[in-house]
Amino acid sequence: MKKYSSIIHIFSLACAGLIFTGCTTNQATAPIPANSGHLLINRVANFGSNMALVVSIDGKDVGSFTEGGSYSGYLPAGQHVITARVDPNPGGTGPARKTLNVKAGQTYSFTAGLSGGNMTLVRNQGQTVLPD
Repeated sequence: MKKYSSIIHIFSLACAGLIFTGCTTNQATAPIPANSGHLLINRVANFGSNMALVVSIDGKDVGSFTEGGSYSGYLPAGQHVITARVDPNPGGTGPARKTLNVKAGQTYSFTAGLSGGNMTLVRNQGQTVLPD
């Protein structure tokens, strides 16, 4: 009986090892879309704990981010309108809008925050952004 118990124990450990190995080797990153740029939008730390940052691209919501959250995605090359707004919005905070000319292979990084009762999108690096 003891020999049978040892075999079961060794077999269980081997199966667990295979499962964990499979989990780590199957974590492939998604390929970067061709002819696209990378957009990053970080939420400032003092944004507010009861509010979410909602990011929209070309009029379509792409995510809602609470404390510590940020947006990371790829956009096809060309002109896009990026919008950041607050949710919920009991104070009537105005959204931030930026027109971005995306070039393939470029990364565009912004920080979203509140300033003077309005949302802001501030560039973190020197990218091409058209004034609104």
